[in-house]
Amino acid sequence: MALGIRKRTITLLATGFIIALTLVISLALLRTRNRTVIQVNIRQNKEIIHLSTFAEPPQFAIWLEDPETGECKQVFVTHRAAVGDWEGKSEVPVALPLWFDLFKVNGKSNGPASGIENEVLAITGATPKDDYFSVRAEVKPGSRWICWIEMNLAGDYNTAFPEYNPLTHAYDEFACGQPALLYRADILAREGFVIIPQLTGQSLWTNGLTSVDEVSEGVGSALYVFDSLSISVAKPKPKMIKKKKNLAAMPTTVTK
Repeated sequence: MALGIRKRTITLLATGFIIALTLVISLALLRTRNRTVIQVNIRQNKEIIHLSTFAEPPQFAIWLEDPETGECKQVFVTHRAAVGDWEGKSEVPVALPLWFDLFKVNGKSNGPASGIENEVLAITGATPKDDYFSVRAEVKPGSRWICWIEMNLAGDYNTAFPEYNPLTHAYDEFACGQPALLYRADILAREGFVIIPQLTGQSLWTNGLTSVDEVSEGVGSALYVFDSLSISVAKPKPKMIKKKKNLAAMPTTVTK
């Protein structure tokens, strides 16, 4: 008699556990409905990085632009650029000129981009040192975006962009080396969408003004700092426990 009661109790507990687990999984799956995330994947070329004067990973920024309104949303920016950690210099706009113009200058409400509304989708993170880096940002399903990626590797000097120019007797004051490169991708936020960002030009900061030009003939190794770039759209991964909502979609670094 007692054995039968014990078996029924165990059966009821097991059934209750299965039902509870099923409900938790179902709720987690429901939370991913009508939601999409844009994921940017970057593979860095460590050999080129190590050949630069400082052998530090590049500074880069990622942001999304609404093609209809021009509204810009930050996705990720490396630490030095974001907080002005330049070892004795508070700001180095020539490192990432376009990002600086859109977000840093605009944040002070005195720049040419002061009409653009900036919303943070993901806050800053440490400069990625692993080969692979990935960051995600949630957007409205079916929406369209332009994804911009701006990158600069400090101290990547070459003949066209030397540390010291004997003709002009000028030093590269901020050790930027070759100019920042700008990549672009037009995105449709639909699950399964995949695109490879294309190099669109180089960004320059001259006398307080930003310009985007064609890539100079003298640019060499900077073209290969990123071994590969890709952007994909997917649903968020189901989570068993719902965390407190945060506007910042934290970056995820993927190692080999």
